[in-house]
Amino acid sequence: MKQAHIRVLIVDDHAIVRKGIRALLLQIDGIEVIGEASDGQEAVNLAKSLEPDVVLMDLVMPEMDGITAISEIMSDQQDMRILALTSFATDDKVFPAIKAGALGYLLKESDPEDLVRSIRQVYRGEPSLPPEIARKVLQELSQPASGRPTPKPLTEREVEVLGLVAKGMSNQEIAEHLVVEQVTVRTHVSHILSKLHLANRVQATLYACLLYTSDAA
Repeated sequence: MKQAHIRVLIVDDHAIVRKGIRALLLQIDGIEVIGEASDGQEAVNLAKSLEPDVVLMDLVMPEMDGITAISEIMSDQQDMRILALTSFATDDKVFPAIKAGALGYLLKESDPEDLVRSIRQVYRGEPSLPPEIARKVLQELSQPASGRPTPKPLTEREVEVLGLVAKGMSNQEIAEHLVVEQVTVRTHVSHILSKLHLANRVQATLYACLLYTSDAA
Protein backbone atom coordinates (compact mmCIF):
# COMPACT_ATOMS: atom_id res chain seq x y z
CA MET A 1 0.00 0.00 0.00
CA LYS A 2 1.35 3.43 -0.91
CA GLN A 3 2.27 5.61 2.08
CA ALA A 4 0.02 8.65 2.53
CA HIS A 5 1.59 11.98 1.59
CA ILE A 6 2.00 14.05 4.77
CA ARG A 7 2.68 17.80 4.62
CA VAL A 8 4.69 18.98 7.63
CA LEU A 9 5.38 22.42 9.15
CA ILE A 10 8.47 22.57 11.40
CA VAL A 11 8.43 25.11 14.26
CA ASP A 12 11.60 25.71 16.30
CA ASP A 13 13.57 28.81 17.22
CA HIS A 14 16.89 27.07 16.48
CA ALA A 15 17.75 27.01 12.77
CA ILE A 16 20.06 24.03 13.20
CA VAL A 17 17.19 21.97 14.65
CA ARG A 18 14.84 22.94 11.82
CA LYS A 19 17.44 22.12 9.18
CA GLY A 20 18.26 18.81 10.87
CA ILE A 21 14.62 17.72 10.95
CA ARG A 22 14.12 18.86 7.35
CA ALA A 23 17.16 16.84 6.24
CA LEU A 24 15.84 13.78 8.08
CA LEU A 25 12.32 14.01 6.68
CA LEU A 26 13.63 14.62 3.17
CA GLN A 27 14.77 10.99 3.21
CA ILE A 28 11.34 9.66 4.19
CA ASP A 29 8.88 8.62 1.49
CA GLY A 30 5.44 10.14 1.88
CA ILE A 31 6.51 13.09 4.05
CA GLU A 32 7.12 16.61 2.71
CA VAL A 33 8.29 19.66 4.69
CA ILE A 34 6.25 22.58 3.36
CA GLY A 35 7.51 25.30 5.70
CA GLU A 36 9.51 26.39 8.74
CA ALA A 37 8.72 28.86 11.53
CA SER A 38 11.11 30.26 14.14
CA ASP A 39 8.54 31.40 16.73
CA GLY A 40 4.96 30.82 17.78
CA GLN A 41 3.41 33.77 15.98
CA GLU A 42 5.02 32.78 12.69
CA ALA A 43 3.75 29.23 13.30
CA VAL A 44 0.18 30.49 13.74
CA ASN A 45 0.41 32.50 10.52
CA LEU A 46 1.95 29.67 8.47
CA ALA A 47 -0.45 27.06 9.83
CA LYS A 48 -3.30 29.19 8.54
CA SER A 49 -1.78 29.99 5.14
CA LEU A 50 -0.11 26.64 4.36
CA GLU A 51 -2.66 24.32 6.04
CA PRO A 52 -0.13 21.56 6.86
CA ASP A 53 -1.26 18.07 7.82
CA VAL A 54 1.06 17.98 10.84
CA VAL A 55 2.79 20.75 12.81
CA LEU A 56 5.98 19.88 14.72
CA MET A 57 5.89 22.41 17.56
CA ASP A 58 8.74 23.40 19.85
CA LEU A 59 7.40 24.65 23.20
CA VAL A 60 10.04 27.14 24.39
CA MET A 61 10.43 29.99 21.88
CA PRO A 62 10.65 33.81 21.88
CA GLU A 63 7.80 36.14 20.86
CA MET A 64 5.13 33.47 21.40
CA ASP A 65 5.73 30.13 23.12
CA GLY A 66 4.64 26.84 21.63
CA ILE A 67 1.77 26.20 24.03
CA THR A 68 0.17 29.54 23.21
CA ALA A 69 0.71 28.87 19.50
CA ILE A 70 -0.94 25.44 19.79
CA SER A 71 -3.96 27.01 21.51
CA GLU A 72 -4.30 29.71 18.84
CA ILE A 73 -3.93 27.26 15.96
CA MET A 74 -6.47 24.85 17.43
CA SER A 75 -8.99 27.62 18.13
CA ASP A 76 -8.96 28.44 14.41
CA GLN A 77 -8.32 24.97 12.93
CA GLN A 78 -9.83 22.35 15.21
CA ASP A 79 -8.80 19.40 13.04
CA MET A 80 -5.12 20.40 12.86
CA ARG A 81 -2.69 17.69 14.00
CA ILE A 82 0.06 19.01 16.27
CA LEU A 83 3.06 17.10 17.62
CA ALA A 84 4.92 18.84 20.44
CA LEU A 85 8.65 18.30 19.96
CA THR A 86 10.60 19.51 22.99
CA SER A 87 13.45 18.88 25.41
CA PHE A 88 11.18 19.05 28.47
CA ALA A 89 9.09 16.27 30.02
CA THR A 90 7.95 18.24 33.07
CA ASP A 91 4.30 18.48 34.08
CA ASP A 92 4.23 22.24 33.44
CA LYS A 93 4.96 21.55 29.77
CA VAL A 94 3.23 18.21 29.15
CA PHE A 95 -0.23 18.97 30.55
CA PRO A 96 -0.60 22.50 29.10
CA ALA A 97 0.52 21.26 25.66
CA ILE A 98 -2.05 18.45 25.66
CA LYS A 99 -4.74 20.73 27.08
CA ALA A 100 -4.01 23.26 24.34
CA GLY A 101 -4.57 20.59 21.71
CA ALA A 102 -1.31 18.74 20.92
CA LEU A 103 -2.12 15.18 19.85
CA GLY A 104 1.43 13.98 20.36
CA TYR A 105 4.39 14.78 22.62
CA LEU A 106 7.92 13.73 21.75
CA LEU A 107 11.28 14.51 23.32
CA LYS A 108 14.06 15.81 21.07
CA GLU A 109 16.37 13.13 22.41
CA SER A 110 14.17 10.48 20.75
CA ASP A 111 15.43 8.38 17.85
CA PRO A 112 14.68 9.58 14.30
CA GLU A 113 12.51 6.50 13.79
CA ASP A 114 10.36 7.59 16.73
CA LEU A 115 9.84 11.01 15.16
CA VAL A 116 8.75 9.55 11.82
CA ARG A 117 6.43 7.09 13.57
CA SER A 118 4.92 9.87 15.69
CA ILE A 119 4.30 12.07 12.65
CA ARG A 120 2.42 9.25 10.96
CA GLN A 121 0.42 8.43 14.07
CA VAL A 122 -0.61 12.04 14.63
CA TYR A 123 -1.47 12.40 10.95
CA ARG A 124 -3.88 9.46 11.33
CA GLY A 125 -5.44 11.21 14.32
CA GLU A 126 -3.91 8.80 16.84
CA PRO A 127 -2.30 10.01 20.09
CA SER A 128 1.47 9.62 20.08
CA LEU A 129 3.05 9.73 23.52
CA PRO A 130 6.15 8.01 24.96
CA PRO A 131 5.14 5.55 27.70
CA GLU A 132 6.32 7.81 30.54
CA ILE A 133 4.39 10.78 29.13
CA ALA A 134 1.31 8.67 28.41
CA ARG A 135 1.18 7.50 32.03
CA LYS A 136 1.27 11.10 33.27
CA VAL A 137 -1.41 12.30 30.86
CA LEU A 138 -3.78 9.38 31.28
CA GLN A 139 -3.47 9.55 35.07
CA GLU A 140 -4.30 13.25 34.91
CA LEU A 141 -7.28 12.65 32.62
CA SER A 142 -8.61 9.82 34.75
CA GLN A 143 -8.70 11.97 37.89
CA PRO A 144 -10.20 15.40 37.10
CA ALA A 145 -11.23 17.75 39.90
CA SER A 146 -14.82 16.57 39.84
CA GLY A 147 -13.91 12.89 39.99
CA ARG A 148 -13.07 10.15 37.53
CA PRO A 149 -15.01 10.53 34.28
CA THR A 150 -17.32 7.69 33.37
CA PRO A 151 -19.01 6.71 30.12
CA LYS A 152 -22.35 6.12 31.88
CA PRO A 153 -23.77 9.64 31.31
CA LEU A 154 -23.14 9.35 27.58
CA THR A 155 -25.97 8.40 25.26
CA GLU A 156 -25.53 5.51 22.84
CA ARG A 157 -24.93 8.00 20.02
CA GLU A 158 -22.39 9.95 22.07
CA VAL A 159 -20.47 6.75 22.80
CA GLU A 160 -20.45 6.05 19.06
CA VAL A 161 -19.20 9.56 18.29
CA LEU A 162 -16.50 9.27 20.99
CA GLY A 163 -15.26 6.09 19.34
CA LEU A 164 -15.07 7.82 15.96
CA VAL A 165 -13.24 10.80 17.49
CA ALA A 166 -10.75 8.34 18.98
CA LYS A 167 -10.12 6.96 15.48
CA GLY A 168 -8.99 10.42 14.39
CA MET A 169 -12.05 11.26 12.30
CA SER A 170 -12.90 14.93 11.75
CA ASN A 171 -16.39 16.34 12.37
CA GLN A 172 -17.04 16.23 8.64
CA GLU A 173 -15.92 12.60 8.37
CA ILE A 174 -18.04 11.64 11.38
CA ALA A 175 -21.04 13.45 9.89
CA GLU A 176 -20.62 11.59 6.59
CA HIS A 177 -20.18 8.27 8.40
CA LEU A 178 -23.31 8.75 10.53
CA VAL A 179 -25.24 10.52 7.74
CA VAL A 180 -25.98 13.60 9.86
CA GLU A 181 -25.16 17.31 9.69
CA GLN A 182 -21.81 18.61 10.98
CA VAL A 183 -23.62 20.84 13.48
CA THR A 184 -25.13 17.68 14.99
CA VAL A 185 -21.68 16.16 15.39
CA ARG A 186 -20.36 19.36 16.98
CA THR A 187 -23.22 19.23 19.47
CA HIS A 188 -22.46 15.61 20.35
CA VAL A 189 -18.76 16.39 20.81
CA SER A 190 -19.60 19.38 23.00
CA HIS A 191 -21.84 17.21 25.20
CA ILE A 192 -19.14 14.52 25.43
CA LEU A 193 -16.51 17.03 26.57
CA SER A 194 -18.88 18.53 29.12
CA LYS A 195 -20.02 15.20 30.56
CA LEU A 196 -16.51 13.77 30.80
CA HIS A 197 -14.95 17.00 32.11
CA LEU A 198 -12.49 17.17 29.20
CA ALA A 199 -11.10 20.30 27.55
CA ASN A 200 -10.97 19.35 23.87
CA ARG A 201 -11.05 16.63 21.20
CA VAL A 202 -7.46 15.66 21.93
CA GLN A 203 -8.29 14.87 25.54
CA ALA A 204 -11.41 13.02 24.36
CA THR A 205 -9.21 10.91 22.07
CA LEU A 206 -6.75 10.17 24.85
CA TYR A 207 -9.54 9.35 27.30
CA ALA A 208 -11.23 7.04 24.79
CA CYS A 209 -7.94 5.20 24.27
CA LEU A 210 -7.63 4.81 28.06
CA LEU A 211 -11.24 3.62 28.31
CA TYR A 212 -11.02 1.08 25.48
CA THR A 213 -7.63 -0.19 26.66
CA SER A 214 -9.06 -0.74 30.15
CA ASP A 215 -12.10 -2.53 28.72
CA ALA A 216 -9.89 -4.78 26.60
CA ALA A 217 -7.86 -5.70 29.67
